[in-house]
Amino acid sequence: MKELIYLDYNATTPIDPEVEATMRPYLNTYFGNPSSRYSYGIDARKAVEHARSQVAALIGASPEEIIFTSGGSESDNHALKGAAFALKNKGNHIIVSTIEHPAILEVCTWLQKQGFEISYLPVNSQCIVEVAKLEGLITSRTILISVMHANNEIGTIQPIAELAAIAHRFGILFHTDAAQSAGKTELDVNNLGVDLLTLAGHKLYAPKGIGALYIRKGVVLDNLIHGAGQEHNLRAGTENLLEIVGFGKAAEIAARDLKKNSRHLEDMRNSLLDGLLAQIPGMHLHTAVDVSLPNTLSVAFKGIPADTLLSTLPGLAASAGAACHPAGVSSSHVLLAMGVTTEYAMGTVRLSTGKYSTTEEMKSAAEMIAKAYHATASPLNEVKQQNPGEKIKLTQFTHGLGCACKMQPADLEKVLKKLPQTTDPNVLVGNASGDDAAVYLVNPEQAIVQTLDFFTPIVDDPYDFGAIAAANALSDIYAMGAKPLFALNIVAFPVQRLPLEVLESILHGAADKAAEAGISIIGGHSIDDTEPKFGMCVTGLVHPDKAWKNIGAKPGDVLILTKPLGTGIISTAVKSGLADADSAAEACNWMKQLNHKASLAFLKFPVNACTDITGFGLAGHLSEMTRGSQVDAEISFNALPFMKKVKEFALAGAIPGGTHKNLDFYKEWINWDAVLSETEKLMFCDAQTSGGLLVALPAKYAEMVLEELLLQGIESAVIIGRITENGTGTIFVV
Repeated sequence: MKELIYLDYNATTPIDPEVEATMRPYLNTYFGNPSSRYSYGIDARKAVEHARSQVAALIGASPEEIIFTSGGSESDNHALKGAAFALKNKGNHIIVSTIEHPAILEVCTWLQKQGFEISYLPVNSQCIVEVAKLEGLITSRTILISVMHANNEIGTIQPIAELAAIAHRFGILFHTDAAQSAGKTELDVNNLGVDLLTLAGHKLYAPKGIGALYIRKGVVLDNLIHGAGQEHNLRAGTENLLEIVGFGKAAEIAARDLKKNSRHLEDMRNSLLDGLLAQIPGMHLHTAVDVSLPNTLSVAFKGIPADTLLSTLPGLAASAGAACHPAGVSSSHVLLAMGVTTEYAMGTVRLSTGKYSTTEEMKSAAEMIAKAYHATASPLNEVKQQNPGEKIKLTQFTHGLGCACKMQPADLEKVLKKLPQTTDPNVLVGNASGDDAAVYLVNPEQAIVQTLDFFTPIVDDPYDFGAIAAANALSDIYAMGAKPLFALNIVAFPVQRLPLEVLESILHGAADKAAEAGISIIGGHSIDDTEPKFGMCVTGLVHPDKAWKNIGAKPGDVLILTKPLGTGIISTAVKSGLADADSAAEACNWMKQLNHKASLAFLKFPVNACTDITGFGLAGHLSEMTRGSQVDAEISFNALPFMKKVKEFALAGAIPGGTHKNLDFYKEWINWDAVLSETEKLMFCDAQTSGGLLVALPAKYAEMVLEELLLQGIESAVIIGRITENGTGTIFVV
């Protein structure tokens, strides 16, 4: 594996070699169940209790006040849910800060559905909670207050002792999530005055999947996990012996080396900060270093998306915002709570040092970031020259992927509704129908079809990207039943970041695909941009009476799809390094395939509605068809053609942001079978690039159409469902 400069210690830490050595005997030699009464079990029980004492010592607690959990999220869940239901007879009001980790905020959202009331304590521009506003939020029904000890994105340490004192004055329990603080700064539950405290092993050089919850003596919580009486009858389940031992050792090391490590973390952080400020004077600093964790640095580059910047730094590991946020381009809730403007929020990078960071790494990291920043921001830099044999990976130069980076459907529809509708009688298809192409009447025998497509790289190879972009643009012409005539190129290219040979290769790929379609590219327009984008405007011709639309589907129609699904997921897997070469090649080949032959086959039959499956996925384009046609549809999930390994990659988390947006937006019109998993729903909604044609036509022609498609060499076409009845556009996925 290629060596990285690792600056994401707030996301996770490597296992300390001392921890690893301590754990190793518990893989096989000491394997007993801690609840067993013979020697193997007794040895295991001793190890668990020793680790409990080690963790307790780290935070100044008694061993009996520590219960082991599966990690920070479970500890947070147990603290909030356990307290809420144990005290529900006393009250139903909980206060948390606006900058909490999702493991707190999502629990609060769930508790609201159970009848609890949640109030949010704001923070100031330095990310410090406004203590003076706490008393104003407290009511006679307040039972719990939770404020994190140090913020995971900005690093700011909160005035926990002061907040806990206010809570106790009103007889209210106080919890703090200290997952980010342990091992970096002093933690003492007695000095802090907290009743509940969360720890996570993988934040302090222990394994992932282990954590702890401190519960002060006398505090009663309801259980989350019921069963046998493990963990003082507070958390059922056989103890995770191996990882508990590792967590205990990591806690011992953290306490032993706290002063040394804290000083080292601060030295590394300051060295990195000094290097960045010296080379990027305009950089904005979110972190107030005098009141923050010694290792955390949150910086912002105005007008430059953090994902775009980081994508050009394959030798650096850092985070654009919090590591636990879901996919998609959106501002961090922490930055929004601080009042950070969108242009700074979107350019925010979190850099976090660790005990293995070195001065040389900090110097190199500052130089790498500065070089990437200036290459992206300044139009005056020299063009990057390609080294001999250097292989360009285009997906590393963009934060989005192909059609998956489209605007959210909700935002787009909101804008389009406000645009004036055309009154020109010659416009046969305009922006009212949701079609991807426009049709304009020239004379009774001819209508012009025109479409425009433009997106970021979906594959790494420049030639393939150009070919896919061309095929994607041409697809809209074929989806209207039209014949393409000519095309224009649209180019955005970062001449400071990529050599011009890359652009030349993109244009060659597009030209070859246009030639395959029998047309020429006769012009275009280009701009200098921070990331590569390419597309085409294609003009075609169709008989006015024979132009297909994506509305017009009728009850009884079958729905035929001509290409397999999953390009968004596979492309995301390629960019993240999950996909193998065969899977990448399969997706690339499908995206490069023109929809020309499929269109020729359908032209021989009475098509009622047709669309091509692109950015809004099967869910989006089928929804436009059913809503526009005022019909309902039934889709058989098992009939859907997916490329190989799509589900495997989806389960591994390779879901593009556009796919998540599609699932969220189109859920209003989709009725899911209860047996379908969340992963399968995302597969159905996957944001496609250069997908197949989706056609609705009378069922009596179905077999003949499939035979004609085979004659045209289209072996992938399948019937995926049917139009059931007139309706509101509901899609039933069974």
